[in-house]
Amino acid sequence: MDSKPLIGLNVDYRSARKDSPAFNYLCTGYADSLITVGAIPIIIPPLKDESDLDRILDLLDGMVLVGGADLDPRRDGFMLHPSIHLLDHRREDFDRMLVANIAQRHMPVFGIGAGMQLLNVSLGGNLFLHIPEDMPRALPHVDSMDPAHRHALEVVEDSLMEQIYGEGEIRVNSMHHMAIDELAPGFSVTARCPDGIIEAIESTSDDWFAFGTQFHPEAPSASALDLRIFEEFVAGITGKVAEMRMVA
Repeated sequence: MDSKPLIGLNVDYRSARKDSPAFNYLCTGYADSLITVGAIPIIIPPLKDESDLDRILDLLDGMVLVGGADLDPRRDGFMLHPSIHLLDHRREDFDRMLVANIAQRHMPVFGIGAGMQLLNVSLGGNLFLHIPEDMPRALPHVDSMDPAHRHALEVVEDSLMEQIYGEGEIRVNSMHHMAIDELAPGFSVTARCPDGIIEAIESTSDDWFAFGTQFHPEAPSASALDLRIFEEFVAGITGKVAEMRMVA
């Protein structure tokens, strides 16, 4: 590939308040990680017109779905849990439209945190709404007093996660109270916490480079090794584009 791949990033959104206007925002770790591994991040605001989104996706080589607050379970037929802190409806409206288009195109995608959860529910899976209640024997997956809270990770053999992390004990950051329950068709689990909570998933389709992590490799609490996830994502995209050019 002669040029750097263009990777889209969705953004978070906060509605206007009495003391401030509405604004879009993005933790810089997402963009910086892509820049570090040789990609160009393209930040996409929460659009309302699907034809506008189509024009942008036509220009991109892949997409990273960023983390954030909680998805609204009522949109998937479940009740609202009192522990849930909802994404702004404008962001969630856009994110769901975005994932539907990505899936239809089989565009390369990497979902992080809530981004992985959205990928799962959009394609037919569902979520635990509050780990302490749904899996009371689970390890702590968030610590309000420790933003660098970590737990062990068990990777599946012959997966992208094993390719990145190899063998041996691995520890990743953890900052979530929701998690995947039923996995979406067409995906496999590629890493779990020792308590059984799903921490990474990967598409089983040969023609769709799609995966996600519940942990955050872009965050300040990530390890240097976690950056390799972004490296593998960009490498997978550049390889896919090169193959398409050879066929053409």
